[in-house]
Amino acid sequence: MTDNEFDVLDELYFVQPFNAILEETQLAESELKEVLSGLLNKGWVKCFGDRQAEMPIALSELGNDLTSYFYLATKEGLLVHNGR
Repeated sequence: MTDNEFDVLDELYFVQPFNAILEETQLAESELKEVLSGLLNKGWVKCFGDRQAEMPIALSELGNDLTSYFYLATKEGLLVHNGR
């Protein structure tokens, strides 16, 4: 796990919009998009269309605009984060 992955997961114990993660991590937007893509592919993060959504968006349905979604760490992601 990279330092940036750790920092992003640290913000995702609760559902967070992209802009809140961007502000808290102080990463560049392009860096955050890259980190979130990696975390999504590893299964460490889930993506939602809005804060109240109960079903995550499938990776195959995600567009390139990661800025319009909400994110939450998965159980696996939290275990990896806490085990570091």
